[in-house]
Amino acid sequence: MSTQQEYDVIVAGSGLGGLTCAAILSKHGFKVCVLEKNKQIGGCLQSFSREKTVFDSGVHYLGGLEPGQNLHQIFKYLGIIDKIKLKRLDLHSFDRVSFYDDQKEYKLAQGYDRFIQTMKKDFPDEEKSIREYCDMLKYICDKFPLYNLRMGGLEEKASMLHINAAKYMDELSGDPKLGKVLSANNMLYAGVRGKTPLYVHALVTNSYIESSWKCLDGGSQISKWIGRVISSNGGTVLRYQDVRRIVAEEKEVQYIETADGSRFYGKTFISNIHPAVTMDMLESDLVRQAYRNRIKNLENTNSAFIVNAVLKPNCFPHMNYNVYYHGIEDTWGGHSYDASSWPRNYAMFISPDRQNPNFANSVSVMSYMNIQELSVWNNTYNTVAQPGNRGEDYEAFKKEKALKLLNMVYKRYPLLKDCIDSFTSSTPLSFRDYIGAYDGTAYGVLKDCSDPFRTFISPRTKLSNLYLTGQNLNMHGILGVSMSALATCGEIINMEQLLHEIKQA
Repeated sequence: MSTQQEYDVIVAGSGLGGLTCAAILSKHGFKVCVLEKNKQIGGCLQSFSREKTVFDSGVHYLGGLEPGQNLHQIFKYLGIIDKIKLKRLDLHSFDRVSFYDDQKEYKLAQGYDRFIQTMKKDFPDEEKSIREYCDMLKYICDKFPLYNLRMGGLEEKASMLHINAAKYMDELSGDPKLGKVLSANNMLYAGVRGKTPLYVHALVTNSYIESSWKCLDGGSQISKWIGRVISSNGGTVLRYQDVRRIVAEEKEVQYIETADGSRFYGKTFISNIHPAVTMDMLESDLVRQAYRNRIKNLENTNSAFIVNAVLKPNCFPHMNYNVYYHGIEDTWGGHSYDASSWPRNYAMFISPDRQNPNFANSVSVMSYMNIQELSVWNNTYNTVAQPGNRGEDYEAFKKEKALKLLNMVYKRYPLLKDCIDSFTSSTPLSFRDYIGAYDGTAYGVLKDCSDPFRTFISPRTKLSNLYLTGQNLNMHGILGVSMSALATCGEIINMEQLLHEIKQA
């Protein structure tokens, strides 16, 4: 089957970055088409259901959604803010942190004043350090123009890019525990000691301190509503379209070809697929091998293993916060493990029962996992669009790992053991198959404070009509990817005008 269709803008991949670009450009009168290989759009926003219980594949909570805050303004501009079902997390502790050698739970609160007062209760002698930390977060965030929905250049943020996050936390105060507590939720960005820059921590953490929210009924509602914005503006979102080739002649891409031979012609092309995979698809003499190699050799963040458990009704109390637990001394050390020492830490996300909100209906527990552990099943694939069976050994592997992870959780929350009705799990291969990166990376390209410019990827390419977007450009996460989409659209339409429209929404 081979069909030819022509559009103003063709977007490959329907992750949040691709959808947001398509929505913005469709609002500006472009005839847009989004191509998605899976049944469900949304990339990391995809949700799934087990026993009528909804689980998120990636987005467990969001920040910056209070009126006037950056993500709220973007969603308001897109016309979806009033349509998403949200629940605000506990104002006094959106995250709680605990350690293997300490029975105490440390609370991270929303709002900087509340955050400082809550921290002071646990660290009464460290008010100066706590305030210095908060001032530093705000100072860094202020240096990132797009984060504040304003114009500005790279020189403004350049001085912030080299600060080492772990080193900063280690040296923050005389009490090493304070630095550990403040860095304990670094699974939000797969933080690596010695590499992760402080600005990554600041941009992520600041948005949650400003306001923290959970999507009721799953994050896929965000992609659903953005998809409707695209179609209401005359755009098209096509599922089961597995992009295989991006074909260029001289300085321009001519068309995108999918697995079934369909060709999509356009004036402008945006790839929301991982840049390394995009380079594999791109047929062009203009893009030098050195650039391709640079992109392919960038280190990605680690992947994850996730247990999703359905709970018995009215059994486990709902906790309106997220849990981060560390079973080792170093809060940055969860990546380094062997078969006997895994897991070293976990994050737990709890969802309320809609019928009885005092109780939880599900929990998701996440720990780091390297895809190399699953090399035996490298050549197997399993998605809704292309179902496959990885075999009994794979299922046994998943069950063994799930029980190990849950046993770590039971030590802190023994009641949970009797409240689990059933559970399923996903591995780095699930991330690989659904999100589309070779190594199942959870958050895309790993930022490196020792060489920050190497890990920045421009939305522009050597081809005059091919652009990149998504979590690999600037930042990951709902907020980071939304900002990356703005950066990409700013190459195609007037950025100053776009930011004005968003602020006036």
